[in-house]
Amino acid sequence: MVLHLRGTIVLDDEREVGEAWVVGGRITFERPSSARDAQDTVLEGWVLPGLVDVHCHIGLASDGPVDDGTAEKQALADRDSGVLLVRDAGSPADTGWVHDRDDLPRLIRAGQHLARPKRYLRHYGRELESVDQLPAAVREEAARGDGWVKLVADWIDRDLGDEGDLRPLWPADVLAAAVAEAHAAGARVTAHTFATESLDALLDAGIDCLEHATGATPDHIDRIAAAGIPVTATLLQIGQFEAIAAQGSRYPVFAARMRALHAHRYALVRELHEAGVPVLVGTDAGGTIAHGKIADEAAELVRAGIPALDVVAAASWRTRAWLGAEGLDEGASADLVVFGADPRQDIEALAAPRAVVLRGEVVAGRR
Repeated sequence: MVLHLRGTIVLDDEREVGEAWVVGGRITFERPSSARDAQDTVLEGWVLPGLVDVHCHIGLASDGPVDDGTAEKQALADRDSGVLLVRDAGSPADTGWVHDRDDLPRLIRAGQHLARPKRYLRHYGRELESVDQLPAAVREEAARGDGWVKLVADWIDRDLGDEGDLRPLWPADVLAAAVAEAHAAGARVTAHTFATESLDALLDAGIDCLEHATGATPDHIDRIAAAGIPVTATLLQIGQFEAIAAQGSRYPVFAARMRALHAHRYALVRELHEAGVPVLVGTDAGGTIAHGKIADEAAELVRAGIPALDVVAAASWRTRAWLGAEGLDEGASADLVVFGADPRQDIEALAAPRAVVLRGEVVAGRR
């Protein structure tokens, strides 16, 4: 079957075309001799390269790893929302089998979160008994994943009693050695970080991406921007900080910090964007957040003050290029989403894909 795409086909920040075709699962901008404008082969509207959820956890639920059937449902929920590329930001489940499923989104795995005992969520991460084990563990996770490693840079330290608060997990020298190990193995490193105290060591180590980065000060923002390091804002997750603070009332210092980070979340995202930091779109689905929420996360970023055009670009072609994935180029796999309105003008349009095309097949949406 030949699919005829008509309307506004967005290739990147600079290029749009009025029509394209899908032949043999691939994009072409030259009308094929076999193409016919039969109604059942035409997809019309605003066409974007498949969406990207750059912080997602397929194979993970609130209490730890899930079975393959549940992971499949998670991946299908993401796919049906228009997400056709997932960077899995840490999962205790082995989801390598997703690569063999043509009906599921393309997946870039980061292996397991690397953490310390009692310094992260139970059953989520790989807990290292000694900080000195981090470089070797990074090397192992780099070999298991798809070019990414995920570190937990900070978490609450309950051993501080009433003064319990966010504290870094790793000494700066060990962190630098670990990032160097990943880079030597050809992998990039991202880090969960809520705390201000973790950021300088992460930046000094040459981290490739930051998840949340809620503790960033103006000086940190300048450093992040100068280094060109993207930040995944995860505003759906940060929106839960007030509830997390209430649950952590035994630790008043921690609770106060989480409330302050919650209150500052929109201002921080604006400051990052205004400084030129690439703000990525990631739902943090798979823990306490349901899959398929990319439109909700995008709407939160617009609410924070980032223009819809930049949010949509970050949820599609810009992040695809950063991850080394194909966009809508001649001969590329036809991974695309069709909308009935332009989401660059109205971010709410992202919530209603007219058609989702993966590997050249219409897999979801309303035609």
